[in-house]
Amino acid sequence: MAVASTSSSTNWVNTRPTFSSSPRRRLGSSSICYSKKLNSKTIHCAIETQSIIHFPNRSPCKESTSTCHPESPSSSSFSYSPVAPRNWNLFQKAAAMALDAIENGLRTREKKHPLPKTVDPDVQIAGNFSPVPEQPVRHFLPVAGKIPDDIQGVYLRNGANPFFQPTSGHHLFDGDGMIYAVKFDQGSASYACRFTETQRHVQERAIGKPIFPKAIGELHGHSGIAKLLLFYARGLCGLVDCSQGIGVANAGLVYFNNHLLAMSEDDLPYHVRVTPSGDLKTVGRYSFNDQLKLNSTMIAHPKLDPVSGELFALSYDVIKKPYLKYFRFSPEGKKSEDVAIDLKTPTMVHDFAITENFVVIPDHQVVFNMSEMITGGSPVVYDNEKVSRFGVLDKYASDGSGIKWIEVPDCFCFHLWNAWEEPESGEVVVIGSCMTPADSIFNESDKELKSVLSEIRLNLKTGESSRRAIISPENDVNLEIGMVNKNLLGRKTTYAYLAVAEPWPKVSGFAKVNLSTGETSKFIYGDSKYGGEPLFLPNSENEDDGHVLAFVHDEKTWESEIQIVNSKTLELEATVKLPTRVPYGFHGTFINTDDLATQALS
Repeated sequence: MAVASTSSSTNWVNTRPTFSSSPRRRLGSSSICYSKKLNSKTIHCAIETQSIIHFPNRSPCKESTSTCHPESPSSSSFSYSPVAPRNWNLFQKAAAMALDAIENGLRTREKKHPLPKTVDPDVQIAGNFSPVPEQPVRHFLPVAGKIPDDIQGVYLRNGANPFFQPTSGHHLFDGDGMIYAVKFDQGSASYACRFTETQRHVQERAIGKPIFPKAIGELHGHSGIAKLLLFYARGLCGLVDCSQGIGVANAGLVYFNNHLLAMSEDDLPYHVRVTPSGDLKTVGRYSFNDQLKLNSTMIAHPKLDPVSGELFALSYDVIKKPYLKYFRFSPEGKKSEDVAIDLKTPTMVHDFAITENFVVIPDHQVVFNMSEMITGGSPVVYDNEKVSRFGVLDKYASDGSGIKWIEVPDCFCFHLWNAWEEPESGEVVVIGSCMTPADSIFNESDKELKSVLSEIRLNLKTGESSRRAIISPENDVNLEIGMVNKNLLGRKTTYAYLAVAEPWPKVSGFAKVNLSTGETSKFIYGDSKYGGEPLFLPNSENEDDGHVLAFVHDEKTWESEIQIVNSKTLELEATVKLPTRVPYGFHGTFINTDDLATQALS
């Protein structure tokens, strides 16, 4: 049952209305139930989940995948017959056959060696991390309770959903982007999910098999180098076109300047439209009217300033300098000049923060070192000789010379929830979840992963920093994906709504945390129910007045739902039963009805 609690009390309150339903096929006997501390079946990696994998049976389709990929939960089989596009000439067909033969030989050699759990598909996309097929719109979904009157619009969440079964190494982050959409209209709800039609996805679907190398799962060691060379050879032969981007658009979503943008940090965003019926349609790769170069990228966590209406973003490069660039867009979508951020090494900068006057840029110890592949390693490494630091730069700086770097040793925040200025003390306060081991998402570790909600203070006068855990150790839990009230982003906030990532990496509920006192109230989704990022939807000027929405999956019945929780009382007000399973995913957003009506066509 769904429950709410506070850290100062052990009383748990039942808040979940119920509706009857017929259970679907349940998990097989091969599944493993995990508690917080595992004994004999411990998996030390980013994805610890049930040891079964459900993959939709599918064959290549030239038309919409929604009608030809029925999900078969009881089977993990997969088959395809590569289909050469009609415009390939004889040379290209011969080259494709030769390169396929080389690739098959490479895979045969790979199978002789066990995969690390961080890139083993049987671990990374097992259970409800496994993919689903597209679903056209389904209207008038069953609702228990009452959908609040102020929730009018569409809740969208992104995720990694591989179209083809992996043929070798695969990390959870490697899957094709799929958006799951629930549209609310006068107390009723509809649901649809669609792949974002990236250039990568479109080309692989046409060919009938995965061709583009997976950035994390495959690009490591000598086999990774070989796969890169094979990919470049296919490009030289005209079998693939990487000039239009290679990204998966599976991580973030933002609605800006009448455009819904789906993003991953390896490419430009993709513009996706929500149709009047609640369906999703990919418009195309979005360069902000050619203001971003076709070979550039934009990270998946741009920041939308609630006061100025501007969008702030970063782009990083793992090969050439400048390794990091900062830029912004006016509310009308006009881009500023790039500001080069001087980094000594290419660094993973997955997220950053804004305040009223500054951008706050982390430079942590997880870096890219492509030479590691030559010695058989992963290009994503932890540099223990590097000292983590944060850079504070004026939002409207024309170059990076004025950035002030402040060291924060042994600090790795994959996500930053908010930041603000405190002029009296000359400090910038940063709220983030500090993760240890820092690279455990990408590389195996024997240490238990911890994600500690932290307050980091950067003193701009002295150049010193301090860090404290916001929640007391006896009440601490792993807190990851979540948000503050979006209307206060960059300003001092009292509350954050964060996923309770336990048992890691599954999410058993969310926590409402008072960032000043550390007082924590938890809402647990229910027995054998797990979710993802909680989305806070404000409905007044009071900071915590609104609702929290979350996709939730029941691992007993194998069914999914939307839970709508009152953010003040943490009482469940409504549950929307979804027609198909929704995998655990990444980040989401909400577009209200008025904004839906003004969406751009291109």
